[in-house]
Amino acid sequence: MSGPGPVDDDRGCLVMVLAVPIILLTLLSAYFCWTALTIRPSGVWDDDAYAGIVLACVMSAGSAAVAAVVWVVPAVRRVLGWGWVAPALVLGVVAGVRWATGG
Repeated sequence: MSGPGPVDDDRGCLVMVLAVPIILLTLLSAYFCWTALTIRPSGVWDDDAYAGIVLACVMSAGSAAVAAVVWVVPAVRRVLGWGWVAPALVLGVVAGVRWATGG
């Protein structure tokens, strides 16, 4: 007869529950990063396009930062590895570079 399982038996469900906010924030960061990379100003006078680039970069970097803050929580970090937050951080860096070079 088998006894009760180890305490970490629910780790699969816990990973799925804790991964949801990180995945959503990564997708949000990806959307805004894509927006920042695809906006093309018509000329140096196109202030609205430049403002849109800056806004998209800020939103992308901000959602990546929030994903990193969620990951830093010890309970989340114990269950989820770097692979869960790395894409959001890369997108945040790309948005930062776009902001610095063309925003």
